[in-house]
Amino acid sequence: MDKRRLGRGLNALITEPDGAGSEVPLEQIERNPFQPRKSFDKDELASLSASVKQHGILQPIVVRTVGDHYQLIAGERRLRAAQDAGLSSVPVRVVDFNDQQVLEAALVENIQRTDLNPIEKAQGFKDYLDRFGLNHEQLAQRLGLARSTVSNLVNLLDLTPEVQEGVRLNQISEAHAKLLKGIKNRDRQVSMFKQIVAMGLSVKATEGLVREQKAGPAGKSNDSDVRSPKKDSEPEADEKTTHVRSLENELRQKLATPVEIRVHGKDKGQIIISFESNDDFMRVLEALQK
Repeated sequence: MDKRRLGRGLNALITEPDGAGSEVPLEQIERNPFQPRKSFDKDELASLSASVKQHGILQPIVVRTVGDHYQLIAGERRLRAAQDAGLSSVPVRVVDFNDQQVLEAALVENIQRTDLNPIEKAQGFKDYLDRFGLNHEQLAQRLGLARSTVSNLVNLLDLTPEVQEGVRLNQISEAHAKLLKGIKNRDRQVSMFKQIVAMGLSVKATEGLVREQKAGPAGKSNDSDVRSPKKDSEPEADEKTTHVRSLENELRQKLATPVEIRVHGKDKGQIIISFESNDDFMRVLEALQK
């Protein structure tokens, strides 16, 4: 098996002179069973189809021979656009690839050219690892990526299905998802995901929210590395002024939920509002928006 890295793109893998360009009828080309991309943007395909109608397929589609027909390796967007444009045949380049090379080529094309969403990348990586018995380091070397990139993506598949779907739909970013992965309680993970979406929280704000969630109601962290050591300038809870305690009580009464104000120095601090369920969160959110 060829050990070349694919980080430079498909050309790092497709170097064989076999198969100069030729025209192949569309009905003779079957889909790539290893295609990691599950959804294609309709507007993007429509634009590509319009271009194909005017200029044709400028870059050959890469295929391999399987029995009496061809199997797509790279270029599914172009193939779909050609079908939508009403073409009867497309230019192809035929290469002699085994299953592992086909999957690698599909991963590289999508990662480097049209960007799979993080969950599709993660699933594509996992399928590859399971099928060919490689570890994260070996796959990273094959794709020209850092091992941590592969591991971080594959680990996103440990998220709840609802959160994974949120990543697929671009409701939250990969950075949000990585933070949510640190919430082991799956119900809390989903609740926090909904809170992030409803409030449009930034990654930085989410990081603070996750830190508070891990700290627990008593303000004590369940993970020793979650909270940074308290600075000398930060007052302890029993140093709160009467005014701050009065404001806490006022907010508790208004929101009907536990509220804590933490003062960090002269002009900095946090207001921590607790909720016990998604319904509770929505009720608090509506109260804050009035």
